[in-house]
Formats: sequence, structure tokens, C-alpha cells
Amino acid sequence: MHAIAALEALPIDDPLSLQDIDLPDPELRPTDLLLRVEATSVNPTDVQRRSRVKAGGPPRVFGFDGAGTVTALGSDVEGFSIGDEVWWAGDASRPGANADLEAVDHRIVAHKPRSLSFAEAAALPLTALTAWEGMFDSMRLSREDSGTLLMVGGAGGVGSALTQIAKAVTSLKIIATASRPQSQDYCRQMGADLVVDHHDLTAAVRAAHDGDVDYVFSSYTPGNIATYGELLRPFGQIVSIDGGKLDLLPLFPKAVGFHWGYMFARSRYETWDISQQGLILAQVADLVDAGQVRSTMTEAINDFSASGLQEAHRLVESKSMIGKVVVHR
Repeated sequence: MHAIAALEALPIDDPLSLQDIDLPDPELRPTDLLLRVEATSVNPTDVQRRSRVKAGGPPRVFGFDGAGTVTALGSDVEGFSIGDEVWWAGDASRPGANADLEAVDHRIVAHKPRSLSFAEAAALPLTALTAWEGMFDSMRLSREDSGTLLMVGGAGGVGSALTQIAKAVTSLKIIATASRPQSQDYCRQMGADLVVDHHDLTAAVRAAHDGDVDYVFSSYTPGNIATYGELLRPFGQIVSIDGGKLDLLPLFPKAVGFHWGYMFARSRYETWDISQQGLILAQVADLVDAGQVRSTMTEAINDFSASGLQEAHRLVESKSMIGKVVVHR
């Protein structure tokens, strides 16, 4: 099959940073679907992983969002048929969607929204799962919960997915951060109640919102812990999705709860509730088809090749992306 791979860590402007290569078709595990990839999107994790590829190792095929069709079924698969149109976020320990075919455990796959094209659908799985798991698994929110959630990085892929899901299935007030006029407008389009500039976050939130915030969902955590400690109410909660070494001591006086958000944990460790990811994607698909959540695709590259993916990586590396960039056939 055709695949697009990184063979060593190179700047994205190097023509060899991503290459078109031939690889054997994936071998199926009993619980796998073999999926024909029609579209994928690029997330910050693709860029980060490309920067760590060691020369001389095996080709690395990234792509942690996908939409396409089922072409074969493992012996233990239930709930799918050949020809089904599906979407998924994959497994970071296995080759991804930057290829003609991908083998994915059926428990982390769902039927894609009927109202979206493959390209539109490929923008959502990873970010929707990240947002859903952070709100409902980590923070233990429910559909009845109210309060205020500060979304730091509101115009990014996760921020734009979280804002929509939160407005659709909770009673939360959403404060999103964005600095440029275009980013701020996009946050409002996604449903944010308030949009503030992140450059002086404490002052901006205090000026826009009366009182403490109850929850923080953070795409930019290093350097912001003290600010979050100041803005949060006692016993508030934070979900951080960007990793890094952090000094959490400023959160201690208010007994703030801190959670890491990592949507690959279920697939990486094949947890007892791994099928929860398929169920989440099915619920998000229902919200999309009901008109309550829309695709966050803002850039579409009709070039499923190394060249097309290099352009998508360039856009993500620019750190000015609003929403998601998708590469499709």
C-alpha cells in the first residue's frame, strides 16, 4: 500500500521530512477493522512525534484522525460490516492514517456522522475524544452541571470541539482565550460565552467575568499554573493536555484537582473500558447529525501525499491555525 512516512527528524521544509513509500498492507488482529483511509487531519502530536524520529529506524506513519470505509473485519469484530463509513482517532502505538489502509481496534471506531463528508469528519475524532474524556471522565461533569469553564486555547482543535460539546450537553458557561480578531470570532462561532486575550489572563478574565472560575481546560499549561491557581475557586479542577514538567504547588492552598488529558491511554493500555471511545464517537456523531456540533475543519488539502501532508504540518507548526487542517483524497 501507499503510505506517507517520516524516516528521520527533519525540518518540514526539507523535501525528505515526509516521504511517499510502499509498505505491506496491515495485518489484522482479531479485534481489528481494516480501514480504507479517505481523509486524515494533522494534530500537534504529529509534529511532535515527527521531530523525534531517529534515522535508521523503521518508517513512522503518523495520522491520529481518520475517516474512511471498512474493507475487512477481524474474527472478533462486532457491530460493523464491510463498506461501513466510519471515523476514528487510532492508537499512538500503531501506524496511523497517513496511508491507504489502517488497522484499528473496532472498539475505538464508530460510524461517522451521516451529515459530514469524509474530510469534514476527519477533523473531529481526536479533539472530540480529548474534550469529552477531559470533561466527563476526568472532571466528572454531567449533563446537569453548570459553573464556568475557562478554555485556554479556544480557537484550536480541542478548544473548538470542547466549546461545542460543552454547550450541547452541559449548562457550563465557557470563557475561551484567543488573541487575534479572527481567532476571537471563531471562538464565538463555536459558542463561547466570553472570549478573552490570554496575554494577561488574570486581568482579562477578571474584567470579563465576575467571580472565580470552576474549571480550566488547558492547551498551554507551562507558565500558567500560578494564574490558574489564582482564577480557580477552592476545589476547582484543571485538565491539561500539553504535558511538560510543572510546579503544582500554587494549586495546593485551594486544593485544586489536576488531571492529565491523554486520549491514547485507553488504546495504549487496552483498558477494561476501551470500548468507551467508540461509544463517545457515536454520541458525538449523533450531536453532529442533530446540528449541535459542526466540523472544525477550516483548511482542506486535496492531496493525499507527502507534499499535501507537509503543507498541513507547516500550517500546524505556524501556531496560527484556527480549527483543524485536513488532508483528503
